[in-house]
Amino acid sequence: MKVLFIGGTGLISGACTRLALERGMELFLLNRGGKPDAAPGATVLVADAHDEPAAETALAGHRFDAVVDWIAFTPDDVERDLRLFRGRTDQFVLVSSASAYRKPLVDWILREDTPLANPHWDYSRNKIACEERLMCALREEGFPGTIVRPSLTYGDTQVPLAVNSWERPYTAIARARRGAALIVPGDGTSLWTITHNSDFAVGLVGLLGRPQAVGQAFNIMSDEVLTWDEIYRQVALAAGAEPRVVHIASDFIAACLPGMHGTLLGDKSVSAVFDTTKIRRFVPDFRTATPFAEGIRRTVAWFDADPARQQVDARLDARWDRLIAAYQRGLAGAVAALADEA
Repeated sequence: MKVLFIGGTGLISGACTRLALERGMELFLLNRGGKPDAAPGATVLVADAHDEPAAETALAGHRFDAVVDWIAFTPDDVERDLRLFRGRTDQFVLVSSASAYRKPLVDWILREDTPLANPHWDYSRNKIACEERLMCALREEGFPGTIVRPSLTYGDTQVPLAVNSWERPYTAIARARRGAALIVPGDGTSLWTITHNSDFAVGLVGLLGRPQAVGQAFNIMSDEVLTWDEIYRQVALAAGAEPRVVHIASDFIAACLPGMHGTLLGDKSVSAVFDTTKIRRFVPDFRTATPFAEGIRRTVAWFDADPARQQVDARLDARWDRLIAAYQRGLAGAVAALADEA
C-alpha cells in the first residue's frame, strides 16, 4: 500500500509513521525535511505543504492509496488539499480533534454523531470547519474523505496534564520533584481520557486503505477513563514524588491566564468519555495496550535518560506560583470575611 503523510514526524504522527513502516507500507512523508533521521525507511518529499506550487512539484507523478494530513488546521488547508489530491488518492484522512464535540456536554458519552460546536476555542471551531468542507467535497464530487478525532494523546516526549507547558513538559515533573503544587482545574473529579500515541497508531493505520471508512468519522482514543486527580497522582508517582495538587476553578484559571481559555473551558474542564465501538468494529486489533500508569513511567524515564531533555519553562513555572498564591490569598480572605456568619 502506497501512503502519504503530510507531516509525519510529530508526537502522534511519528508513532503512526513507525507502525506504518513496521507493517510494510510504502510510506512517503511530505514535509520540510527538518528531521531527516526521524523516519528511516520512509521516502521524504521535501516541500512545505503550505507552499502549494512547491508541494505540487514534489508530488508530481505520484498517486497514493491513502493520504493523511496531520497539519490541516483551517478550511483553507483543506481547500489546498482538495486541489492537490483530486484524482491522486483513494482515501484522504483528515486528523481532526475530539475537542470539536459540543460544549457544554449534553450527554456523558461522546459518540461520532455527537453534534460539533465549541464556543470557547478557535482551534476546535476551525477543525469543525475543516470537517464540514471535507464532507461537502465528498457529497458534491465524491472526494474520498475520512475523519479521525483523537483526544489528548501523549508519548515518551510529553507529560499530558491539564496545566503544563506543552513545549517544555518536563516543567511539571520538576515541580513535583521539588515539592511544588501542580494545578488541577476544578475539583479534580472530572473524567478524562488520555491515549498513548502507540495505541492511537493502531487505530489510524488500521483504517488506511479501507474503502468502508470513506465518508466516516472515528473516535480513536483509549478506553481507560481516569479522574484528573488520578492522572496527576500517577504523574507524581512516576516522578518519584509525593502527589501535591491545588484545585482551582477553571474559569478562575482562564481569567488569570487568558491563553488557557480555549484549552480549559473548551476542552479539559469538562468530562471526556468516548464511545470507541466504531473504531473497534472497523479495526478489530485496536485496543488500549498502554495504560496511563505504564505510559507515564516510560515518559518520565525518557526525560531522565538525558539531562538535555529536562528543560523547564521558567516563565510559566513562576506564573503558576503567582496564580496559586493569589488563589490562596483570595480563599483566605473569603473565609475570613464570612467567618462571622459560620
